[in-house]
Amino acid sequence: LSQVCLCVFYCLLPDSFPSAPAEPLPEFLLEPEDAFIVKNRPVQLRCRASPATQIYFKCNGEWVNQNDHVTRESLDQMTGLVVREVEVSVSRTQVEELFGLEDYWCQCVAWSSAGTTKSTRAYVRIAYLRKNFEQEPLGREVRLEQEVLLQCRPPEGMPAAEVDWLKNEDVIDPSQDSNFLITIDHDLIIKQARLLDTANYTCVARNVVARRRSSTATLIVYVSGGWSSWTEWSECNARCGRGWQRRTRSCTNPAPLNGGAFCEGPPVQRVTCTTLCPVDGGWTEWAKWSACGTECTHWRSRECQAPQPLNGGKHCSGSMMESKNCTEGLCARSESAGPTMGVAVYTGLVVALLLSVILLLCVGVLAYRRRCRHLHGDITDSSSALTAAFHPGNYKPPRQDHSHPLHSSAPPDLTATAGTFRGPLFSLQQSVNDSPHKIPMTTSPLLDPLPTLKIKVYNASTLSSMELPADMCSSDGEILSLKSVGTVGSKRDYHSPSLSREPGLSTSATLGNLGGRLTIPNTGVSLLVPPGTIPQGKFYEMYLIISKLPSEGSQTVLSPVVSCGPSGMLLNRPVVLTLPHCAQLDTPTPDWTLTLKTQTHQGAWEEVLTVGEESLSSPCYLQLEEECCHVLMEQLGTYGLVGQSCPPQPACKRLQLALFAPRAPCLSLDYSLRIYCIQDTPHALKEVLDLERSLGGVLLEDPKPLFFKDSYHNLRLSIHDIPHTHWRSKLLAKYQEIPFYHIWSGSQRPLYCTFSLERSSLAVSQLACKICVRQVEGEGQIFQLHTDIQETLPPHSPLPSGGSCLPSSQVGPYAFRLPSAIRQKICNSLDAPSARGCDWRLLARSLGFDRYLNYFATKPSPTGVLLDLWEACHQGDADLVSLATALEEMGKSEVLVVMTTDGDC
Repeated sequence: LSQVCLCVFYCLLPDSFPSAPAEPLPEFLLEPEDAFIVKNRPVQLRCRASPATQIYFKCNGEWVNQNDHVTRESLDQMTGLVVREVEVSVSRTQVEELFGLEDYWCQCVAWSSAGTTKSTRAYVRIAYLRKNFEQEPLGREVRLEQEVLLQCRPPEGMPAAEVDWLKNEDVIDPSQDSNFLITIDHDLIIKQARLLDTANYTCVARNVVARRRSSTATLIVYVSGGWSSWTEWSECNARCGRGWQRRTRSCTNPAPLNGGAFCEGPPVQRVTCTTLCPVDGGWTEWAKWSACGTECTHWRSRECQAPQPLNGGKHCSGSMMESKNCTEGLCARSESAGPTMGVAVYTGLVVALLLSVILLLCVGVLAYRRRCRHLHGDITDSSSALTAAFHPGNYKPPRQDHSHPLHSSAPPDLTATAGTFRGPLFSLQQSVNDSPHKIPMTTSPLLDPLPTLKIKVYNASTLSSMELPADMCSSDGEILSLKSVGTVGSKRDYHSPSLSREPGLSTSATLGNLGGRLTIPNTGVSLLVPPGTIPQGKFYEMYLIISKLPSEGSQTVLSPVVSCGPSGMLLNRPVVLTLPHCAQLDTPTPDWTLTLKTQTHQGAWEEVLTVGEESLSSPCYLQLEEECCHVLMEQLGTYGLVGQSCPPQPACKRLQLALFAPRAPCLSLDYSLRIYCIQDTPHALKEVLDLERSLGGVLLEDPKPLFFKDSYHNLRLSIHDIPHTHWRSKLLAKYQEIPFYHIWSGSQRPLYCTFSLERSSLAVSQLACKICVRQVEGEGQIFQLHTDIQETLPPHSPLPSGGSCLPSSQVGPYAFRLPSAIRQKICNSLDAPSARGCDWRLLARSLGFDRYLNYFATKPSPTGVLLDLWEACHQGDADLVSLATALEEMGKSEVLVVMTTDGDC
């Protein structure tokens, strides 16, 4: 029965039923993305699909537990389909549990009635960044416009680190500066090195974990020197005959910068030249007399042809023709000649009588004037005193009857000698270019009352270089000038030291707000007092004195010790003291520890600063050069430079060896040679020359240099190859030695050795020998001597020509090479800090004054102090080329225009 019912049921069903629409496959609206685990923070992976009945994560081929899923479901308003979103969290522990070469990955799987769909895999990695760079940039020195490659390989990291380059802590953007290029390998390329590319470069690597900095690489762009164009040939120095011409060039095109090489080749060229000598004309012999003419005269002639004037020579003086009566008065003349001759005779007699009367009158006037001069001698003396007091250079004061000599430190008061006068003066000043024979005159006779006038005589140190007449140069360098002390209506403060000073080793000058420069001639010692250093309205008699400094222990004195004062005076800005030194500095490695010392009021010596160890508490700045140093300081006193060897290399001092002999002719059988061993400074050489001048010795040849090492070995001197047939040595030992410490201390008097010789007879005059000087186990020098001891040699001095004529001081604007207007414009342009670094700091680097910039940074005008130091460093060759070159490289064209128009660039 049941089977029958079932059959009836099926038979009653229709052939087909209507079906629901088919559901599409799931489509992912959001797929999981790669992620990095930073430290211990887990990452979240999300995916979204529609339509999706179910959606799960599968990680590393295994299904993630359903409880670890966070599922959200929504309905798409446009399609009406179900949108399902799921999120899982992956921790650091899960990733670390996976061992092997594969990375940890996760994938979404979504279901619908139509089937399943899988998303792309998302990899989860642990992020890190190693500390050490695989390759760090290295500092370099490159020439201008050279291509530069700075390499950088960042540390290993996940994800791979991105790289930035810093220039002086500023990020380099190649899009802003096309001269930079950063490669795909993170290298920095500078296409053409510029001066402004001199900087510190740092490679910075960063990712999501950390940021790493490489070591800093310093790039120095140097400029090798280039010669300027040759100047025009000078005129031939010989005005007649054979001479020479010269032309010069300077290493300023460009000037060496940042350690660049100096120009190779000579800066001066000389060629011989010949100047045609002028030939003065000369008369030939007179020709024969001509025939006697109708006027009873005959004539003869001569020519200026013996020789003829050539090359600008003088023409003959005198007449070319000569005539005279040829009949000795016997020539017959017409009757009218008699009365005419009589008139001429009478006329001559009258003229002779008048001349006699005039001559008698002149004699009478001269006698009357001489008598008046005798009667009024006091008036004449006063006039001569007045005119002599204002003579520009040849006035010599009468010597006072004192037991002590006249020194420049205590100028004599010659007020009484000059006298006191009253009356209006026409002029009390005389130009440098005026003749020394011109005398200022008064507007009224000498019998009129004259005003009270005080006159003091000062040393030549109070004169500027523009105030020295040409005829004031003397052999001993002592020049006297006149200076008024006291001005009506103005107040002046004068301070003068009471120090005893040795002639030739001191100088002084009265300076005020305009400043000036004090120089001790032929010693290399000077003091630059910039304008504005002394307060307005005050005047000080400033001085420089050279003395001795005792050495201590292993230290050696390298410079003369100089006292500058007056001590305790108020300075508004630093002064610059220049000291020559004898330290050998051009070595590959530093082998000196140099210290500036000063003397306290109690007489003890204390350290001011050590070069290279300056700090903000250092009161001075020391600029070191090969042969001298310049000290910027704000406290006057006594200073000296000492040094000590810096291990492991022994330091070297520069010495000079000077050979002296007795002045010829030699009238004795004994003959001695003296060899001095002195420090290589102008002051030490001047001291020896002055000593030998007083002993009657002469310098046989230029001093020879010698490097003396800190090796505790003595200096050995010996004489060789003496012609024993005519000469013999009185020295029993084979050699002489100067102890090491006596030379190394540097504070002894001039050290020398004497070789005493004896000749066989007075007829022997030729001497030839060798003198060897060397440090034991060190360097040496040989003097090849060949001289005639009877021949008087001309005075030989290695000092600069005209050294005794140089002014010992310069006062006011004439002491400075840079005009004040240009100086002020440079300060205004560079004092303010610049973001690009184009300010006074770049000027300091360009001039080589950047060893310790913090000293200049503490000054109100750093540029002004730099220019003061530049003035001191270039006092011998103070042209503006080096300064103009530095400003040009800095791009300061506006200042260059001012220097070109207002200065002497």
